[in-house]
Amino acid sequence: MNTHFIAIGGSAMHNLAIALKDKGYHVTGSDDAIFEPSKSRLEIKGILPPEMGWFPDKITPNIDAVILGMHAHQDNPELAKAKELGLKIYSYPEFLYEQSKNKTRVVIAGSHGKTTITSMILHVLNFHQKDVDFMVGAQLEDFDCMVKLTQDNDFMVLEGDEYLSSPIDLRSKFLLYQPNIALLSGIAWDHINVFKTFDDYIEQFKKFVASITPGGVLVYNEEDTEVVKVVDAAENYFRKIPYKTPEYEINNDQVYLKTEMGDIPLSIFGAHNLLNLEGARHICQQLGIMDESFYEAIMSFKGASKRLEKVEREDKGILYKDFAHAPSKVKATVKAFKEQFKKEKTYGFLELHTYSSLNPIFLEQYDHAMDGLDEAIVFYSEDALKIKRMEPISPELIQEKFKNNHLKVFTKAEDLHAYWNTLDKATGAYLMMSSGNFGGLDLTK
Repeated sequence: MNTHFIAIGGSAMHNLAIALKDKGYHVTGSDDAIFEPSKSRLEIKGILPPEMGWFPDKITPNIDAVILGMHAHQDNPELAKAKELGLKIYSYPEFLYEQSKNKTRVVIAGSHGKTTITSMILHVLNFHQKDVDFMVGAQLEDFDCMVKLTQDNDFMVLEGDEYLSSPIDLRSKFLLYQPNIALLSGIAWDHINVFKTFDDYIEQFKKFVASITPGGVLVYNEEDTEVVKVVDAAENYFRKIPYKTPEYEINNDQVYLKTEMGDIPLSIFGAHNLLNLEGARHICQQLGIMDESFYEAIMSFKGASKRLEKVEREDKGILYKDFAHAPSKVKATVKAFKEQFKKEKTYGFLELHTYSSLNPIFLEQYDHAMDGLDEAIVFYSEDALKIKRMEPISPELIQEKFKNNHLKVFTKAEDLHAYWNTLDKATGAYLMMSSGNFGGLDLTK
């Protein structure tokens, strides 16, 4: 099968390209810029475009599928040529469904926790050598690619994102998967650039639940009131399995899960991660992994990439990085960090990097998000606001919206780095929350 990727360099897109190459497909692609690690990974597989840019001549009648990434625009010249030739054009999620329509599809959705839950499920299945197809949004230990597609596997586990499918398909990605088994971890307003109101956002999850195949299964977080409302209002037929935070305790910085089989030591921490674990356990039951086998495997789960991921520092200091940027994620991560490191002075750094997090209206969602930390620091780039064509934001407004007058706010990377260099990172515990890189801050030094 001949496939061509428009915007092959994206985090998700390049993984799908590699998965198809491994499956034996002929893969080509284009992009106007490709960065690491995508560049090296595509090059190793022999599918890195020889030059950057868009080339309509690459679009020929013998292409079976054109896969369109979100990075491309509606007026992309390769897309125009594909339409002219009448080629089949897929969004990323649409193509994943096409690859899995004859399999049992397991879709993990929610505003927060979906990457971690998907990662936990895949870790447990891999531990017990149960082979499945999958797509997950983070690099996992013992997995060389974030997408796996085969002819023979019976199951496909998919992380279900509510963001848009492609520049020409404005449906939420998870609406294309039609799950047989689904999980809903939580609902907290995000992606304000697309979903202008909370009701608009909620509607996507209502549609997701309605897309579960007849007689399917939904595992859902019963502690989230918005999730419960959506589940209770659903009119389609499926089996409902609620879950909640399990009992646990912390002894000498070690987290133990309380179970009927005894106390299970874990390599992760935080109530939100224990809640994620419980959701993953119920999904694994649906896949034939019973509790004893689940607990045996989950003990060695160290977390998904950039989800409370420990950074090894030269000075052996305590530092964790987390992808948290949405308000609900920040609050859960800060709470977990404070609970885990009660003896140390805690420092929390948050970079406001996304469109939503830099919107003055949406900023109200961050109220008290950094409370309880000994030192709370927020960084955002004034240049990023200009690039996104957004109005300037004052440090005073950040303090007001966070409802934290002790918040330190930096708007220039050099000032943040100067402050960082005054700190003794060998003492205390540091939490770095960002989907960016704090203006190039080296967290290992």
